[in-house]
Amino acid sequence: MTEARKALVTGAARGIGAAIAQRLAADGLEVLTLDLAPGCDVILDVARDEFPQLDDVDVCVPNAGITTTIAPAHRMTAQQWQRDVDVNLTGSFRTVQACIGGMRARGFGRVVVISSLAALGGLPGQVAYAASKAGLLGMMRTLASENAAHGITVNAVLPGLVATEQVLAMPEEVRRRALATLPTGRLIEPAEIAAAVSFLAGSEAAQISGQAIAVDGGLSLAQLSLGSERR
Repeated sequence: MTEARKALVTGAARGIGAAIAQRLAADGLEVLTLDLAPGCDVILDVARDEFPQLDDVDVCVPNAGITTTIAPAHRMTAQQWQRDVDVNLTGSFRTVQACIGGMRARGFGRVVVISSLAALGGLPGQVAYAASKAGLLGMMRTLASENAAHGITVNAVLPGLVATEQVLAMPEEVRRRALATLPTGRLIEPAEIAAAVSFLAGSEAAQISGQAIAVDGGLSLAQLSLGSERR
């Protein structure tokens, strides 16, 4: 970066958000961290609480989300559905809305939305999560179109199965089955998600907007082969 920029990262207390905050700070940005959990600069619920003044933010990374609601559609309660949508989708919109006015006034901004591979292929047992993350892609593309003439790019990163605390705490058998589906044979590191965000937030990505970039170790690629088994 040739001049000081300020970044906001939500869901920054741990996991992917913490890795993104650390990487952007290493890139030379002033990073404001936000989470409902303690340990961040701002403590609030992105779905419900009033945001502080954020019109000086140049790089907005709405990452906060709920990933633990497990229920198939026929058993999901209205409360479970609404909370996932409120945090994952509405919370991300509210985060961007708090920042984008200042970006438009300055003629510069980077928005990098953290969606999920579930936005593309769904996720059995987590219909609200998948739907809310898919909604982020429509939001992202609309924001990109609305703000292209104002020097603002808006993109999404779609993580696959990432080695967060939550994933590493899964039962060994569950992790073994999950790893067996990954073409690269390993989990994605939070730092690898952060590296994608870092690039999209930088000057070299000025002409990239409205894009959904999967960082998934090839999980979204077709694996069926009608020829000999590939190893």
